Amino acid sequence: MKARRALHFVFKIGDRAQTVRFYRELLGMRVLRHEEFEEGCKATCNGPYDGKWSKTMVGYGLEDGHFVAELTYNYGVGDYRLGNDFLGMTVVSSQAVRNARKLQWPLKEISAGIYETEGPGGYKFCLEDKEPAKEDRVLKVTLAVSSLQKSVDYWSRLLGMKVYEKDEGQRTALLGYAENQCKLELLDIGRVVDHGTAFGRIAFSCPKEELADLEALMKKENQKILTPLVSLDTPGKATVQVVILADPDGHEICFVGDEAFRELSQVDPNGGKLLDEAMAADKSHEWFAKRNLPKPSA
Repeated sequence: MKARRALHFVFKIGDRAQTVRFYRELLGMRVLRHEEFEEGCKATCNGPYDGKWSKTMVGYGLEDGHFVAELTYNYGVGDYRLGNDFLGMTVVSSQAVRNARKLQWPLKEISAGIYETEGPGGYKFCLEDKEPAKEDRVLKVTLAVSSLQKSVDYWSRLLGMKVYEKDEGQRTALLGYAENQCKLELLDIGRVVDHGTAFGRIAFSCPKEELADLEALMKKENQKILTPLVSLDTPGKATVQVVILADPDGHEICFVGDEAFRELSQVDPNGGKLLDEAMAADKSHEWFAKRNLPKPSA
């Protein structure tokens, strides 16, 4: 197996303006690229919706070497119900802590120099008040599982991740593809994992030629494949091949061909401007307000 990379986590967002403010002004990330789509994604990147949607990639640096966030916004959806599946993203940044205080954003100190906060929509973030030891400030993403043993077996044996730490007492495990990459933390909550309607997705890349083998392995092991190997088009950009899997608790996992994704994920210097223009042109909230209707929940 050749090198694999942790890429991003997909968040479904209902309030695009407030969410973008949180990532830009509090976390200190920048818009890397922004794309608008007129119809739903063949791999349900935006969820089970057919209408107009947008994708905004935000992060601390190039997607080639940083773990970033993908913000998917469905024009016809006002909010999503969170489950207990996504437990948080940990960011190492003293600046983010200072930004939160300046913005008077609620912070809860959970241990010395470590703070918990919530982004719009209720997504949890853990902020470590120190300077990052590596360029990528996103340390880990924490997901809930119902059986630590079963999940560690899936992610390590089938998906080839290295187990960096495992604590049976705390019922946690830390896995990843490389020391300098964002890690995946699994926390056994001892009950069924509920994905709500906001269910997220974590993405990784691998060499294109490994995608078919990965799909075949999942079939052989009787594991769930949400989207068989498919090509996805982005207007004016590279076409990528992906396969979407689900782990034992139903966490969505996207594997994408690395070569084409590196071309697709190049920073667009106009990304921030495109996003701002799209938000200014978005009249969906006004449409519902004029009819005395709330924007629908997912």
